[in-house]
Amino acid sequence: MITVWESAVKATHEFLTIEDFEFFKQIIPNHFLHVDLYVIRVDKAIAAFMGVSGENIEMLFVSSDSRGKGFGKSLLLYAIETLRAKKVDVNEQNTQAVGFYEKFGFKVISRSEKDSTGKDYPILHLSL
Repeated sequence: MITVWESAVKATHEFLTIEDFEFFKQIIPNHFLHVDLYVIRVDKAIAAFMGVSGENIEMLFVSSDSRGKGFGKSLLLYAIETLRAKKVDVNEQNTQAVGFYEKFGFKVISRSEKDSTGKDYPILHLSL
């Protein structure tokens, strides 16, 4: 899953500094322990994954070579329709993700200046 995370973040989070990328890469495995994980595999390799906690989509990542194949959509629809997820937080600078969630009806309900680690990456809080 770290390989998928790394591939996805490099494709969509060009605003991250190299230092912050390495910081997040070190802490993301701990976050896997606090969510229910859902994975899409292609030929035994993980192509995409999502972590959900309660009504929150905590993470959704699609490997760069699997983008555009509907995996993100499939995971998101499963979260909404089956798991009843209603909320997601997105880096404001990740305009691709913001547009993706808005396409499925999510709206910005608030904004934080810093991310959950206190870094200067504004977060948009979206809800259905």
